[in-house]
Amino acid sequence: MNQSNTPIINHISDFLDYLEVERGLSNNTQINYARYLKKFSLWIKMKNKENLLPHELTTDDIWNYRLYLARYIDRKNKPLSKQTQNYYLIALRSLLSYFSDKDIQSIPADKIKLPKDAQKEKSIKFLTLDQIERLLTAPTISDAQGLRDRAILETLFSTGLRVAELAALNVEQFKNLKNINDLEITIIGKGNHPRTVYFSERALSWIKKYLDTRDDDYKALFINYRSRKDSDKRLTVRSIERIVKHYSTLANVPFFTTPHTLRHSMATDLLNQGVDLRIIQEFLGHKNISTTQVYTHVTNKKLKDVHRKYHSGKDLKN
Repeated sequence: MNQSNTPIINHISDFLDYLEVERGLSNNTQINYARYLKKFSLWIKMKNKENLLPHELTTDDIWNYRLYLARYIDRKNKPLSKQTQNYYLIALRSLLSYFSDKDIQSIPADKIKLPKDAQKEKSIKFLTLDQIERLLTAPTISDAQGLRDRAILETLFSTGLRVAELAALNVEQFKNLKNINDLEITIIGKGNHPRTVYFSERALSWIKKYLDTRDDDYKALFINYRSRKDSDKRLTVRSIERIVKHYSTLANVPFFTTPHTLRHSMATDLLNQGVDLRIIQEFLGHKNISTTQVYTHVTNKKLKDVHRKYHSGKDLKN
């Protein structure tokens, strides 16, 4: 079958498979791309262009779609943010790159220009060490569930694991925990890339206390005590996110706190202590150093504040 004669919207399923097989993107990323491209598909149908072929897509179509995104009002009667519009355009640009890679005639991906405001660096939200300590000590550790939650929080901050990576941990990876004061394990991270993860002695001590309460044969390290399923009691990503949100409220730390906030906090703390950026890149499992460089904006702000406070020149006589 000639793929060039297949309507654009019928290519999306193959494109998502391409993201998994050839680009090694995670399932969550594929889900996001599918969601962003669904809006493009709906827009094409709204314009009665559901049979539009890849080579028939024009720069005028791209411009009209961008106008649609800019003027779109959601169910809460709010417009799409510049960053959200950016996500939709990135997804469409990736689809055009897929066409190029598969020798399917279409306009070049670089014809889609991203809004300038949307290209600004994301602000990194992180907690101070005092806030971290309040969050980590928020769980009541008198029962197995409280010990599990303390171990989850300590592990997130100690390792900088992504929440999906933490949810995927298994008991077997910690079978020799009684005999060691530190631990390094290999995980398969984002994009199916393996990396080494290091656990602090403090985090391991709480994992050990939690495992000492376990007398089951479940494979997962962190299990759901409320689940009625016997086959798989592994905590889901959403459950871990709810746990962190619950304790952030109890600890009275900023409302934006999520598992990823602890990852940001770990990286920021390392950078503030003088750890080389490329080492932090390895800890976090970033493929490109440019991703890690976003943390330098945080420390640059700190340096600016220190310079203003201690080197303002206000004590000079003239």
